[in-house]
Amino acid sequence: MTTTIPRPAWRVPPRSAPQWALLAAMLFAQPALSAGPGGAPAQATDAALRARSQAAACTSCHGPAGRAPAGSTIPSLAGRPQAELAAQMQAFKAGTRPATVMHQLAKGYSDDQIAAIAAWFAAVR
Repeated sequence: MTTTIPRPAWRVPPRSAPQWALLAAMLFAQPALSAGPGGAPAQATDAALRARSQAAACTSCHGPAGRAPAGSTIPSLAGRPQAELAAQMQAFKAGTRPATVMHQLAKGYSDDQIAAIAAWFAAVR
């Protein structure tokens, strides 16, 4: 008689785009380096840090700072026009642009977050 021992299922549970963004933010976040008058955090600095943290989730596929490796089928995002990046993300979010995973990831971002991420990548040189 042969006894079979069941094997555990080694499966990583799927994560949504906001969960990946939160994970990336925890890994890549840095404290604000400047403050406004009276030592209060500068709103522009906070917004820039939030945008950078949200954009960090994109770097796992699109490369560090949005620069995909040479020969990659995934496009680089760094330095592309903000309007173009935002429009493409909105198309993914609406499901009007075909994709493998981007349509699911884009649904996890608000319109303001998409605009901030597009602005961040557009500013990367």
